Amino acid sequence: MPPDPNTLPVLTPYEQMGGEPTVRQLVRRFYQLMDELPEAWGVRRMHAEELGGSEEKLFLFLSGWFGGPNLYVERFGPPFLRARHLPFAIGADERDQWMLCMRQALEETMADTDLRGRLLQSFGALADHMRNRAEPA
Repeated sequence: MPPDPNTLPVLTPYEQMGGEPTVRQLVRRFYQLMDELPEAWGVRRMHAEELGGSEEKLFLFLSGWFGGPNLYVERFGPPFLRARHLPFAIGADERDQWMLCMRQALEETMADTDLRGRLLQSFGALADHMRNRAEPA
């Protein structure tokens, strides 16, 4: 049966945002902000002094997470994000600092406000899931 001409193809977020160049730009800006914003110091100090390796891994992960090529899995296997971050004490402050950088990077690199809103919601859930430290009472 031929495709219905009234049905538009469903694009992945990766395709909607412009693919690899935009994902790279987003990740680059995210780590620049982490380096620049004093409010992000808590999460920045969890990273190596040189951010190139972290930047590349986040690019690889986000490519697949956004519905593009599954580059991270091809290179490293399943991400197991929470397990990989267990050596770091991640609480509400670190989550919020990470989200501060991601929110600003998305605002600066993504013109589509609907897509940006959906991604912010997904990033928020992911960042909250990464918390592994009990908060003080």
